[in-house]
Amino acid sequence: MAADVADAVAALDEFDVSYETNPMGTVIETDSIDELLAAVAAAHKAVEGDRVSTFLKVDDKRTSDAPAAAKVEGVEEALGRAARRERGE
Repeated sequence: MAADVADAVAALDEFDVSYETNPMGTVIETDSIDELLAAVAAAHKAVEGDRVSTFLKVDDKRTSDAPAAAKVEGVEEALGRAARRERGE
């Protein structure tokens, strides 16, 4: 599925969005819901397959313009360390 995911992620480059792909999905950030929906539609259409599933969760926090990375930073601050580790550490 890596090639299909790569096709979807590459389609995002045509839009005014920031994104980060992780093992469980891709986080997309933009100031416009219309830009977000257009980018997601383009990513969905970029995958050539007989069946394509796209899951969309919108977090529209209108009282803050903090990026998604700030959520991870908050967890790391509470932990007092990075919010990740390698197995066996």
